Amino acid sequence: MTIARGRKSGTLYKTEGACHLIAVAMNENPNLWHRRLGHMSEKGMRIMHSKGKLPSLRSIEFDMCEDCILGKHKRVSFQRSGRIPKKERLELVHSDVWGPTTVSSIGGKRYFVTFIDDHSRKVWTYFLKNKSEVFEAFKIWKAMVENETGLKIKKLRSDNGGEYEDTRFKKFCYEHGIRMERTVPGTPQHNGVAERMNRTLTERARSLRLQSGLPKQFWAEAVNRATYLINRGLLVPLEHKIPEEVWSGKEIKLSHLKIFGCVAYVHISDQGRNKLDPKSKKCTFIGYGEDEFGYRLWDNENQKMIRSRDVIFNEKVMYKDRNNTCNNNSEQSRPMYVEMDDVPETPVIETPQSKESCEINDNEELDTPELSIPAPVLRRSSRPHVPNRKYLNYILLTDEGEPESYEEACQMTYASKCELAMKDEMKSLMSNQTWELVELPIGKKALHNKWVYRVKEDHDGSKRYKARLVVKGFQQKEGVDYTEIFAPVVKLNTIRSVLSIVASEGLYLEQLDVKTAFLHGDLDEEIYMHQPEGFLEERKRNMVCRLKKSLYGLKQAPRQWYKKFESFMHKEGFQKCNADHCCFFKKYKSNYIILVLYVDDMLVASLDMDEIRSLKQQLSKEFDMKDLGPTKRVLGMQITRDKQKCILQLSQAEYINRVLQRFNMRDAKAVSTPLASHFRLTKEQSP
Repeated sequence: MTIARGRKSGTLYKTEGACHLIAVAMNENPNLWHRRLGHMSEKGMRIMHSKGKLPSLRSIEFDMCEDCILGKHKRVSFQRSGRIPKKERLELVHSDVWGPTTVSSIGGKRYFVTFIDDHSRKVWTYFLKNKSEVFEAFKIWKAMVENETGLKIKKLRSDNGGEYEDTRFKKFCYEHGIRMERTVPGTPQHNGVAERMNRTLTERARSLRLQSGLPKQFWAEAVNRATYLINRGLLVPLEHKIPEEVWSGKEIKLSHLKIFGCVAYVHISDQGRNKLDPKSKKCTFIGYGEDEFGYRLWDNENQKMIRSRDVIFNEKVMYKDRNNTCNNNSEQSRPMYVEMDDVPETPVIETPQSKESCEINDNEELDTPELSIPAPVLRRSSRPHVPNRKYLNYILLTDEGEPESYEEACQMTYASKCELAMKDEMKSLMSNQTWELVELPIGKKALHNKWVYRVKEDHDGSKRYKARLVVKGFQQKEGVDYTEIFAPVVKLNTIRSVLSIVASEGLYLEQLDVKTAFLHGDLDEEIYMHQPEGFLEERKRNMVCRLKKSLYGLKQAPRQWYKKFESFMHKEGFQKCNADHCCFFKKYKSNYIILVLYVDDMLVASLDMDEIRSLKQQLSKEFDMKDLGPTKRVLGMQITRDKQKCILQLSQAEYINRVLQRFNMRDAKAVSTPLASHFRLTKEQSP
């Protein structure tokens, strides 16, 4: 249908023959309104359209919505008879608690409780940290709805949850004349209105969150949004009426609805910004405020919730797409903002004859190449500098007695021992041919490194001083310096299982350690590193190390070491355990051998000591190994064993003492139980 004809004049179209009417033809996308309405069904949208609530849509046919399938997919329902809603508001209220969630909301909530008026089917949702807060939520809701309607709550229907069986709850309802109806245990169908509402809320919320790409911590915001939209949608039990209209008796409008999780630009007031700062902040729309036209938004940069009415929405871009450009078919460079909040409005301008004047070079494209521009003199700010309070309080916890840098190690009382440890490390690196000195190629960047020192205490009380050269791997770039970085370590359950087998079967248990394990891995990438402190070659000071082998600190170092060790074990005929890829085993005719690997620590268990010795020899040929003999300590746990009694004990006394010493609790009084002294446990509580 042609509404009007017009010719373009400048940037306007001037209509011909339409003197008294300006008409705008709109045919919005039904998919857009489907998302705006929180994934309402096609049937519901058709009825809304027939009632004139969606005048901008010509048709209601929208594409298949994957978010609806992922969020609302359900089994084929059994046929059931409908029930007629009550004739008066608050005559019957349905309630149920949902939760707990595995992930707390951004407000720390783990549950929500719903209150549903049977007459209007309007639902209210309150979010809780604990189930015990249901009673307080009910009192708040009761006061609000009774004050709003002037009516009294007559019945409250719920399940047999402990939160509704609370003595205070019962007493409160008794005093206010509220009859509490509870379902028969094991029959949630009796509280079907609340149960179905919980499912509807969680399904709609799941679809909303999946559509937006928001993290799981925003589940409460999605449920809150779903509640808002359900109250403004059509319900079959109400003969396709809208709950909010039935409850309030007023017509609702949907013009303010926006897509949950879309990008929104919030206006920043003059008081909240400097003169050259942007006038809006990029946020994420997550809900509506207390009034109809207030919006709730998430400021991802400052990790906080804000409310505003001055918002511009981009419903084509979701939270998950927020780093992309707003235009779908073109890329725009981000504007750069310079913080110059103290530039005077009327700067002092120097004369062109001043020596401080700035002349533009001849190669710039100007009609007058010899033009000189006077430079403004900017005054310095008189405002006192306020530090960022986010970083005012900072505590660094370090292991006592260990140097943090090369300079500090040279000044320690045991500097000679640190020097010997560094020389031993360099000897290992050189013998392993870890790098070669080369000129740094153009376009390449060399990584920095540092020395890390550790003072380790053996089981006999003696101290070992270790020095490790570590690359600063945080300078690496993904796709340039590394690709895959994952490497498994043995699970604690696997270690427990192996130790149990050792104790019950009387197996030998030996321990080995790989010296500089990560140096054995081969590198696939071209990586350069500066020469280590204290070991610069005088004639080659300008050269850098081109790494040929993996090194500690590189992101791919653990993975490369594991791949090397795995290929060796496979060559020796060992198999990986399906449940743990760091547990290797090999079967013989009447025996077997087990090896578990935790980075560079190994435990070897077998009934035949000759097989263990043979494996040790093969490992020593391939890697630089240290034989620690019978296992006495693993992962900080001391092992004591009585073979005759088939007993193997683990102890972490040293670790516990170290924790007590750090927190000044070495002299704390010991107690027989971690409970407070006034607790009394009965036999029924602790059989």
